[in-house]
Amino acid sequence: MSPPDHILVVDDDPEIRRLLAQQLERQGLRVSTAAQDREFWAVLAQSPVDLVVLDVMLPGTDGVALLQALRRGPYAAVPVIMLTALADDVDRVIGLEMGADDYVPKPFTPRELLARIRAVLRRARMLPPGQAAQRLRYAHFGDWTLDLAERSLVHAGGTVTPLNGAEFGLLAFLLDHAQQVVTRDQLLVQLAGRDAEVFDRSIDLRVSRLRKRLGDDVREPGYVKTVRHEGYVLAREVLWSADARRRTPA
Repeated sequence: MSPPDHILVVDDDPEIRRLLAQQLERQGLRVSTAAQDREFWAVLAQSPVDLVVLDVMLPGTDGVALLQALRRGPYAAVPVIMLTALADDVDRVIGLEMGADDYVPKPFTPRELLARIRAVLRRARMLPPGQAAQRLRYAHFGDWTLDLAERSLVHAGGTVTPLNGAEFGLLAFLLDHAQQVVTRDQLLVQLAGRDAEVFDRSIDLRVSRLRKRLGDDVREPGYVKTVRHEGYVLAREVLWSADARRRTPA
């Protein structure tokens, strides 16, 4: 039986650290916490860490500077999820450009963060040996590429379509579970972290809007298919890469 994944939560708010540690440990993860840069480096030096949850706003050395230092050192391959205030788009883009694997805006639910942790760990383990320090910023599927940093869809013809938070969350979740059936309940959990008013019937509407973004045929969609009485499936092969030019076959 493999040991549990070790997650390092870095946040200066003691209540957030306590809550996240409690919730993640209940899901079978091992959790360490740090309030600032000195504790952050101490944990990394003590034992291997599988993923870091890093708040942008920290006293002293902030999260972006810590990420930059991390990517230059011996722990460069450790995946990082940034926690940001909802309006901090500049910090989000800077963080992702510097090598963050994902970001979660505050406020968020522990379930949403858990979903993102699992998705980032899956992607990190897809990297070939010796390339672990590369960040998987792009998801290529069919004629489309999702840019995680810019949160936009790029068509093979060059058209760029920005996505709002709900659209990005839905598509990213489907891509993380490509060619697997995801239930409405799973989508509710994922989207509820971004929209407190999400409800079961709205899932169908959101999927319909996403299909329009992808140019899916209404009667025979080629990307997001409905599985009767179960949910939905992203029916294309997905290639995660650090290169915007690489694509899977259409």
